[in-house]
Amino acid sequence: MSEGPVKEYYIYSPWLRIFHWVMAASVGVLFATGLYIGNPFFIGTQGVEPTFAVNKLMSMETIRYIHFAAAYILVAGFILRVYGFAVNRGDRLLPKFWTALYWQGVVEMLKHYLFLSADHRPYLRNSLARSAYLGVYVLLFLEAVTGFAMYFMVDPNGFGAKLFGPVNGLFGGEYTVHLVHHYVAWLLAIFVIVHVYLVIRADFMEREGEASSMFSGVKFFAHKPADIGDIADDSDKQTDYGTRHRQYPAQG
Repeated sequence: MSEGPVKEYYIYSPWLRIFHWVMAASVGVLFATGLYIGNPFFIGTQGVEPTFAVNKLMSMETIRYIHFAAAYILVAGFILRVYGFAVNRGDRLLPKFWTALYWQGVVEMLKHYLFLSADHRPYLRNSLARSAYLGVYVLLFLEAVTGFAMYFMVDPNGFGAKLFGPVNGLFGGEYTVHLVHHYVAWLLAIFVIVHVYLVIRADFMEREGEASSMFSGVKFFAHKPADIGDIADDSDKQTDYGTRHRQYPAQG
């Protein structure tokens, strides 16, 4: 870790952290069940189709029910994310494309991730991570909209179909909506793989508590983060500020 005393900065609210794990679990369930719905792989007893598999424990009806339940849980969980955004500055660490700091951070982190630079300035959340998370929210929104557009068409005259049905027309038909839904799911899966790799990499290389921050809400820095202004009041920007902070001896 960098030389000097290490300070603990409280960044992420419980609301964001709970949503993070609700999202992680929901996306995992949605992806697994979605793969089965798209291409049922159950073989089972000769003459038994996936629709009636394993006494309905793995029937298409059951898998679809789990898929839709996970979707509703994810959408409901997003309320926590919105609430955290409203009450805690550390939950608002999204990209600020209009600032020089954002673009400087993009260059710094690209060089670092490409092993062209050994280190970079400390960030509460670096520019590439901010952009990636915003992209994930866009993908989740697209996934939800296309999913509901297909789901509610079982009752074309219902309220849900009237609300989301135009999405099918916007994309040129329900089959195209299905393809968009499918490929966006794979983009999310790729993000998860890259995200886990970069979190583990950051913990080993920078030792700032990247992984544990989604449990505790805190990260550790030996130097003031470059984007500290995002959680500091104007009067605090000249100090080593955290929503709360503690000082620890330097670690080797």
